[in-house]
This record gives sequence, structure tokens and C-alpha cells, in this order.
Amino acid sequence: MEVKKQFSEKALKDFRLIDEAVHQNDEQAYAMLMKSYKKPVYHMILKMVRNVDDAEDLTIEAFAKAFKNLHKFKKDYTFSTWLFRIATNNTIDFIRKKKLETTSLHSSYTDDNGSSVSIDLPDKELNPQEKAIKSQKVELIQLFVTKLPAKYQRLVRLRYFDELSYDEIAQELNAPLGTVKAQLHRARELLSDLVKNKREHI
Repeated sequence: MEVKKQFSEKALKDFRLIDEAVHQNDEQAYAMLMKSYKKPVYHMILKMVRNVDDAEDLTIEAFAKAFKNLHKFKKDYTFSTWLFRIATNNTIDFIRKKKLETTSLHSSYTDDNGSSVSIDLPDKELNPQEKAIKSQKVELIQLFVTKLPAKYQRLVRLRYFDELSYDEIAQELNAPLGTVKAQLHRARELLSDLVKNKREHI
């Protein structure tokens, strides 16, 4: 699809990086996209869930899904708009599942093209897109988790596959809560590297 002239220079740069990532499997292109948007995506999610650990988890999931589906991205809107919507939908699904108490999500942010993008919490029934996201979450993590060291694999499986809380994981492993949190933090860092580099390096 032809790139429209009204896009900002930053948006056009993102389009070039996406082309390099998809068509050339350029690992640096993936890394640059993640570097550009990891902090704003994280801070947006943190405002929604109000929990640092959950926000870190959901940020990794958002990029994993976006990169897995990057070949489907169309240049009729900015990459930031597409990415933020993926992150928002994924987080909404998480909020519903965990039945968290949240503040109103009727707010918006401005994407690279200057357009206002709403972040709204729909009704309680999952729509088809959200159901698809929900069903893909385990699959997305599975793409990377098998490359982790064994001690981290079990933690990630308990957290993502069995959906245990940090306290429940600590009880399951008979380990201090602080140790569980520290090791899961390290596991997230390794997953982040795998997402960015898409190669075995552990």
C-alpha cells in the first residue's frame, strides 16, 4: 500500500524499520522499534493496572504479539496507533480476567500523526478480537519461553500458563516471595532480549 504523505517523519521511519524487520528479518529493526516505544507502552499500561510487575509482564506480551503479527501491519495508520491498540486490548483482557479495580479508561493519547486515539473499556462481554488475543497469549509466550534457562522456564510457566499470583508461585516453589519476584524480573529481561533479537543467545 502506498505510504500517505501526511504521516510524520517519525512514522515514515517506523514504516522503513517495519519493512526491514519483515522482509529482511533485520534484528536491529525490531530492537529499534522496541526501544522507541517500550517506555510509553509501559507507562500507558501501568496507568491501567497500577502494578509495576503486571505492567512489565503486559509490555512484553504486547511487543510479542505485535512482532509476531508485524507482517499483517498496513500503512494506512501509524505503527504507534496499531501498537497501542494491541497493548490496550491485551491489558483490558488482563484486567477483566483478574477483576482488578481500575479507574476510568475514557482517555486518549496523541499518536505520531497527531490523531487522538481513545482508550475505552467496552462492555463485559469479550468481542471476537479480544477472544483471539486471549487465546494467543499462551502461544505468544511459548514462542520464547523454551529458550530460557530451565529455572526460569518453570517460573514463567507458573506465571503465564497456570496464571498463578506471585504469592501462589512462592507457595508452590516453597521459596521466598522476594526471590520469586527477582527471578521473574530476570526472566522478563531475558524474554525482552529474545523478543528484540529473535535469536538464541542465552
